[in-house]
Amino acid sequence: MPITVRSAADPAAGESGGHAVAALAAAVVGFFVITLDVTIVNVAVPTIRDELGGGMTGLQWVVDGYTLMFAALLLSAGALSDRVGARRAFGTGMGVFVAASAACGPAPGLGILVAARFVQGAGAAVVMPTTLALIREAYDAPARRARAVAVWATDGAAAAAAGPLVGGVLSELSWRLIFLINIPVGVVALRLVARTRPSPHRRVPFDWAGQVAAVAGMGGLTYGVIEAGVDGFTAPRVIVAFAVAVLGMTGFLAVEARTAHPMVPLEMFRNRTMVIAVTVGFTFMVGFYAAPLWAVAALMVPVGLGGTLVMPPLTAHLPDIVPAHRAGVAGGILNTAVSDADSAFATWATKTAQQAAARVPA
Repeated sequence: MPITVRSAADPAAGESGGHAVAALAAAVVGFFVITLDVTIVNVAVPTIRDELGGGMTGLQWVVDGYTLMFAALLLSAGALSDRVGARRAFGTGMGVFVAASAACGPAPGLGILVAARFVQGAGAAVVMPTTLALIREAYDAPARRARAVAVWATDGAAAAAAGPLVGGVLSELSWRLIFLINIPVGVVALRLVARTRPSPHRRVPFDWAGQVAAVAGMGGLTYGVIEAGVDGFTAPRVIVAFAVAVLGMTGFLAVEARTAHPMVPLEMFRNRTMVIAVTVGFTFMVGFYAAPLWAVAALMVPVGLGGTLVMPPLTAHLPDIVPAHRAGVAGGILNTAVSDADSAFATWATKTAQQAAARVPA
């Protein structure tokens, strides 16, 4: 099958002024808005309950629906980015995200809101790995690419920190604004990506068996971690979810080892730097969210300072160790490790804290 990949000698592949700036700006804006959406909704749950009603389980799925779809589809989204091109994948994912946000804002009931949040998470999953792929395509020089990735990483940290504050301010006016604000920001991202050069793409068949197995594996893992925050790790549905995750990932590895065009080539994990990057990213996020509450309070400052030294250089080095035509897959792998741990364990920690607070006498 033909592979359309620009070489470093092709001037269209390099840094070309406005195109590179537009690619970085699109990546930064896209990364910011989908990261913001992970944390901005938590503080609005009480006001959503006041207007739409519903039990705590249904309300929690306003948060969990986004997290589950986002985590389950990241690997598939990385493969999609490489096959159809990062620019097209970014535009498609952002379009879905904006449309779902437009459905969330005026949602008349909890059911429609939760359904739209699932779609939002799917769109965000497509956008996330393409942001790194766009940077990889726009900046050939490793030093300039490292600086671009540092901007990208700082942007994500700012979005995560701003989420609760922005959510609190907007929910005081109307909880619907926390979704409607995504529309103008998403439109800006779409206009920026339209100014970038067409992305290289690979005309190879989709690995449907691998896609299904990956979604089952990552979806089961994420659902299990989320629900463990309420029911504990020994609850039957949590055990079933982890069993589905094990079966899904086992099947995924078996399919990827045999198929001619795997969505995630397993030889990528023979690269020690790739393994270290994924392991460190996952471990850092688990450690960040999964400690007892007193430890979080005591250690949040040094953990935050350490994160600024760990994550940007780790992410900046990743694009240098993979071929350009696998930048999307590499971004998908890293973001699956980091974002799944971030989203799932953040939700788990929130639910655990809520359960602890409920046990405290008034």
